[in-house]
Amino acid sequence: MLRAAAPSGLNERHCSTSSRRMEEIDLKLNADGIKKKVISPGKGELSTFPNGTKVKFHYRTSLCDGTVLDDSRTMGGRSKPMELILGKKFKLPVWEQVVTTMREGEIADFTCDVKHTALYPLVSLSLRNISHGKDPLEGQRHCCGIAQVHSHHSMGHPDLDKLQANPQPLVFTLEMLEILPPGSFQLEIWAMTDEEKMQAIPQIHEDGNALFKSGDISAAAEKYYSAIACLKNLQMKERPGDDQWIKLDLMITPLLLNYCQCKHLLGQYYEVLEHCSSIINKYDDNVKAYFKRGKAHAAVWNEAEARADFARAIQLDPSLETSVAKELRAMEDRIREKQKEEKGRYKNLFNYNSKASAAASTG
Repeated sequence: MLRAAAPSGLNERHCSTSSRRMEEIDLKLNADGIKKKVISPGKGELSTFPNGTKVKFHYRTSLCDGTVLDDSRTMGGRSKPMELILGKKFKLPVWEQVVTTMREGEIADFTCDVKHTALYPLVSLSLRNISHGKDPLEGQRHCCGIAQVHSHHSMGHPDLDKLQANPQPLVFTLEMLEILPPGSFQLEIWAMTDEEKMQAIPQIHEDGNALFKSGDISAAAEKYYSAIACLKNLQMKERPGDDQWIKLDLMITPLLLNYCQCKHLLGQYYEVLEHCSSIINKYDDNVKAYFKRGKAHAAVWNEAEARADFARAIQLDPSLETSVAKELRAMEDRIREKQKEEKGRYKNLFNYNSKASAAASTG
């Protein structure tokens, strides 16, 4: 059955209303120090974006001279879009402001004045940490964002240090992938209340275990990391050493050990060393931390350190003697193989130099 076409006058009024709304949005943005340039217009009607709306978008952050600072399509060696739930007070309010002017599929540049970008170095640091599987707050001191922006504290990234010392306008190139109304999706852990987070942690832990057993080690690591980051966020609200702080830390420790197991299997041994050492510094009787750190030391040829950690593990749990003996034999075999290879290389080098000297003397 064919539907009758809408009267041309109705279409014209609709287009006129839509055009006026976009003009009003542009005027409001310009008045607030934001210039929008649509690259691709997207599709459908512009949403009203009530609080609780979830938006997924790719972003590229650039200086006004075109220098790219961050790109969600390549950050951390993978493509992972940004997700925001409107009304949750994201650290960079201007992103919440500009996404509400976009349709699904739209691509646009937003050139934003310094008043909107002063906190970007801190936001970028958190996003970079997340993309590399680190604590989002790593490298940030316990002071307010404005204080950090005006301090001389290095963020560990020269480009962010430079931007922190010399705030300037930035260009955000956004591609709106999806707009989900409130109630149409399951909340991500970062968008939950503190009570909801505490209730969700055991299930996330179980999900990580299931992924690990199925052999999806990278996905399991992400689950464990998500739970760890959530608990650390809650822990920051407590006084170190208080009962609730200790309770949260005791929840973090097994998750961190599972995360280390994943990282070891993925060959990221120095991260294992770092995290296991942080556990041992607080709990010097954690046998699993010593055993995992010993394996990581062995993997990076730290023989003395590996033997010391394995010895401490046996001291704490004598039942590990067989497992430790197996790890030590594997380490010794690898060391002998390495020495054999090095001896062969030196022998070949000596023979080459001898032949070269002989050729030179007879030439």
